[in-house]
Amino acid sequence: MAPPLSRRFLLRAAALAAAAPAISHTATGRAAAAVQEAQAVTAVPTAWSVQPFALDDVALRPGLFADKRQLMLDHARGYDVNRLLQVFRANAGLATGGAVAPGGWEGLDGEANGNLRGHYTGHFLTMLAQAYAGTGEQVFTDRIGTMIGALTEVRAALRRDPAVLSVAGRFGTAAENVRGSYQYVDLPAAVLGGAPAITLSAWVRPTHDASWARVFDFGDNDTRYLYLAARNANGVPRFAITTGGPGGEQGLDGTAALPLGQWSHLAVTIGGGTGTLYVNGSAVARNTAMTLTPAALGTLANNWLGRSNFASDPVFVGAYDEFNVWSRALSAAEITELQGARAAAVSAGRGDLASYAFDETSGGTFTDASGRGLAATLRRTWGGPSHPGFLAAYPETQFIDLESRTTSDYTKVWAPYYTAHKILRGVLDAYLATEDARALDLASGMCDWMYSRLSKLPEATLQRMWGLFSSGEFGGIVEAVCELHSITGKSEHLALARLFDLDRLIDNCAADTDILDGLHANQHIPIFTGYLRLYDATGEARYLDAARNFWDMVVPHRMYGIGGTSTAEFWKARGVIAGTISDTDAETCCAYNMLKLSRTLFFHEQRPQYMDYYERALYNQVLGSKQDKADAEKPLVTYFIGLTPGHVRDYTPKQGTTCCEGTGMESATKYQDSVYFRAADGSALYVNLYSPSQLTWAEKGVTVTQTTSFPREQGTTLTFGGGTSAFALRLRVPSWATVGFRVTVNGGAVSGTPVPGSYFTVSRTWRSGDTVKISMPFRLRVEKALDDRSLQSLFYGPINLVGRNSATSYLQLGLHRNAGLSGDLLPSLTPVSGKPLHFTLGGTEFAPFFEGTEDPTHAYFRRSEPRVILGNSDSGVANPAKPDGTSLLDEIWAGAPFTGKGALVSRVRTTVDAWVSAGLLGRTDGQTVIRTAQQATYAP
Repeated sequence: MAPPLSRRFLLRAAALAAAAPAISHTATGRAAAAVQEAQAVTAVPTAWSVQPFALDDVALRPGLFADKRQLMLDHARGYDVNRLLQVFRANAGLATGGAVAPGGWEGLDGEANGNLRGHYTGHFLTMLAQAYAGTGEQVFTDRIGTMIGALTEVRAALRRDPAVLSVAGRFGTAAENVRGSYQYVDLPAAVLGGAPAITLSAWVRPTHDASWARVFDFGDNDTRYLYLAARNANGVPRFAITTGGPGGEQGLDGTAALPLGQWSHLAVTIGGGTGTLYVNGSAVARNTAMTLTPAALGTLANNWLGRSNFASDPVFVGAYDEFNVWSRALSAAEITELQGARAAAVSAGRGDLASYAFDETSGGTFTDASGRGLAATLRRTWGGPSHPGFLAAYPETQFIDLESRTTSDYTKVWAPYYTAHKILRGVLDAYLATEDARALDLASGMCDWMYSRLSKLPEATLQRMWGLFSSGEFGGIVEAVCELHSITGKSEHLALARLFDLDRLIDNCAADTDILDGLHANQHIPIFTGYLRLYDATGEARYLDAARNFWDMVVPHRMYGIGGTSTAEFWKARGVIAGTISDTDAETCCAYNMLKLSRTLFFHEQRPQYMDYYERALYNQVLGSKQDKADAEKPLVTYFIGLTPGHVRDYTPKQGTTCCEGTGMESATKYQDSVYFRAADGSALYVNLYSPSQLTWAEKGVTVTQTTSFPREQGTTLTFGGGTSAFALRLRVPSWATVGFRVTVNGGAVSGTPVPGSYFTVSRTWRSGDTVKISMPFRLRVEKALDDRSLQSLFYGPINLVGRNSATSYLQLGLHRNAGLSGDLLPSLTPVSGKPLHFTLGGTEFAPFFEGTEDPTHAYFRRSEPRVILGNSDSGVANPAKPDGTSLLDEIWAGAPFTGKGALVSRVRTTVDAWVSAGLLGRTDGQTVIRTAQQATYAP
């Protein structure tokens, strides 16, 4: 069933139909209940002087962004969401329907034992929510409904004691233990009965090959026990009994591995000093010196099926059909009989000490048919959640461990609150997109649970936790919690957000003290977006000051040309760019989070630098991180973007389902989120990005349609529709648009002088049919690494051009030889016919970084201008340089643009005279350079 239409959708429709003020609408069904209890749409903070439009207010039109998005929408439609839900269902002990977990970071066999699993599901939910908002396609809301329904069932299962998962058995039904459930069967202490002789018999169907998983383990600790492991270190069954720990074990080892997915019968007999291990009726090991029996162990505290007394051992994964314990050693013939029927149907009969048939199809208790009444109980190794709001794809143990941890070890604890953030963000976005009250309940419950944990901890513990690399990472959780608080109004939720204050970071950044050197970049960037939301909620200036100053510490001081930041995930010293070039630069998550921070800062303070950066990172790293290829199974997004010469991007990074693939899914379904903003009082419309799109501004009753093929077109057209409305149109003048930015309205030029790196304002009453044309000529320019001026990147307008060349050393390029009088370096390159934004220079093709190919690329090159060449005329004079690397040609062309050849020659003369006077250039060579300048012919 389709979800109820959102109030925002109806608001827009009404506004356009009537070109009148907005009307309200009351949602129905489940959503209505949620609206009554909370506020259905997040309140926009009053501190925001500029506000964003919702994703469904801005429609992407055909072009670069729509093409990239379409590739990700194919993935959003095609990927089996039951695979994502598998790890959640397994953790709750629910049936997984045979679904295979995604693997990589989202599976138990992935990096660090899958300790981050669940994060990717949150990203996927956010992608679906954004895809639905951006397209309105039913398939996305249907998938959201499936996932929210499943997560609701998971949380309900976690709230109660575990229940049997009944499956087909060897003879009848069986009890299955799904991998990732951490469940086992707890038997009463009297089960072994202190017997001097014994037989233990079990039908099992293992489904995973982990070593040391126990079929059964009876003991007090890791010193006194008897166990049967399905696989020892050599992959074969092992039985052992001891009163002196591993060194004192008396054991029996099998000869072959148990087959996975098949039923096997295991039996151990001890009697008369002899122990025998049987596999499928055959004796595979015998120990005639086995002096220990259960009688020697006495009554044991831990009597378990599927769990080990060694805490690091895995639980058994698979199914049990029947488990029997007899107070005697059965004969080989009796063991053979057990192969064809249940114990009750053969001569041995049911075990007289214990007998479990696992016929139960519900509940968590297993009946003992031995006559002793030793009912067994299904339990979790970790007990259960500390609060009914807990929701995760793994036990609560990582959260518990973190509270006492003083050092990072991601194989034990890998950013549990980071993972909680992704899940919280996903269910919150699902609610905002569909108004499904279940999603809001999940989000609110998670925050109630986190508050119940964290509010009990001392301040010093919280500061230590959040300061830990990786283990203490919490992503953008503060932003999500603040957003939830704006819906629920619960004071506990705002209090929770403040429990994530990392005072050392906040206080230093608020004081403009740069402490970023050595910090993990993506652990800290999203923190500041959250702190901005805390500023909105509390008015505490230190949050805003810290975020503003932090941004300035990254841009440009730790920023690569494409807009990315970090090397091997960390920051180095301020101003070191060339010195950090490697194969592991520019983690993609960092760009995603810097975009979020930049736009949120802009909501508070309209510094054009924020949107200049947004354009740089979006049009280059973010677009370029997505491969130009459709794939239903993989999002095809980079993790790192290596900036070394000849680097080939890896769109299937690490083991898969990484953080960057998660944020990549999100980025590709919200390209339109910052194209337009509005003043909070409705007095202005900001056009931040030039992208084919259509804005519906419902409150004004107008639409704005932007028609362009930018960046393949050097301009755009805005066409107004709907009603009549007066407001200021603020057009961003990019910092790179240094020449020729022009605006016309209905064919007439608009007075005023556009200033690069600012907004150009056109104020009027807008009417349907009004047309605004914007021209912004591109120029080819270079950007120099802060710490090595000879290492440069090439830009055409906003677009980073990369050389496609397999060489693994920096390309040596000269660009001044045919520079135009305008200072444009483009005449030195040759356009490639039929391929917009493609050029050649020195035998290498240069192409936009945003093209997601697998070509070896050069994002940086070594500038080489060995001789003074002007207008393609070679003076034969060596191009001298100052100690800081500035060459004579650099200083000449720093005076561009020139009004004509005479102005350029005058600049050459004065520059040469200064260099000759400084002893940097010989007088004769200087005269030669001047003559060359006079004789040369220049491009405009």
